[in-house]
Amino acid sequence: MAPIPGSGLAKGLAVTLRTMTRKTVTEQYPDTQPDLPPRTRGVIGLFEENCTVCMLCARECPDWCIYIDSHKETVPAATPGGRERSRNVLDRFAIDFSLCMYCGICIEVCPFDALFWSPAFEYAETDIRDLTHERDKLREWMWTVPAPPALDPGAEEPKEIAAARKAAEKLAAAQEAQAAQESQAAQAAPNTPPEGEA
Repeated sequence: MAPIPGSGLAKGLAVTLRTMTRKTVTEQYPDTQPDLPPRTRGVIGLFEENCTVCMLCARECPDWCIYIDSHKETVPAATPGGRERSRNVLDRFAIDFSLCMYCGICIEVCPFDALFWSPAFEYAETDIRDLTHERDKLREWMWTVPAPPALDPGAEEPKEIAAARKAAEKLAAAQEAQAAQESQAAQAAPNTPPEGEA
C-alpha cells in the first residue's frame, strides 16, 4: 500500500505537539551542580603514597600524556649485617589533560591503586599550557573520588574474601577441637590427692 502524501509531516507535527505540552526541565548549571553518575570520568586523582614510580601508567598511555620524574634513595639496612636497599622517590607526576583522551588505561594498569577517576570536571583554562596539572593538583582531586558502590547482595562473594573466611573458619574449628580434647583429658584424669595428704 502506498503511503498517503503528507503522512510523514503529520507524524512529525504530532510529536511536536506532544512535546509542547510537557513541562521543560532545565538544570541551572552554574547555580545547581549536575547529579553525575557514580562512574563519571572527570579527571584523574593521584594517591601519592601508593605510587612506587613503576612507570606502568606512563608506558601504557596511548597519548604519552603522563610525565614522571624520580630519583633513587638508599634505605639503610633494617637489621644489623643486612644490606642497604634502594627505592624510587617520586619527584614529578603530571598529566597533560589537553592530550588525555580519558581512556582509563593508566588507572586499570596501576598495580598499587595510585590513580582513580574523580567526577570533577570544572578545570577549564584559558591557556592550553595550563592544562598540564602537577601532582599537587592531582592530589587535591583525589579527595573528590567517591567511595566505591556497595556490592550487589545477590553477587558472588569475592574469591579473596571467601578464601580468608574459609581459612578463619578452619582455624576456629581446629581451636574448638583442641579445647574439647583438653577438657576431655582434664575430666578423664583421676582425682589423685596431692602428696602428703593421705
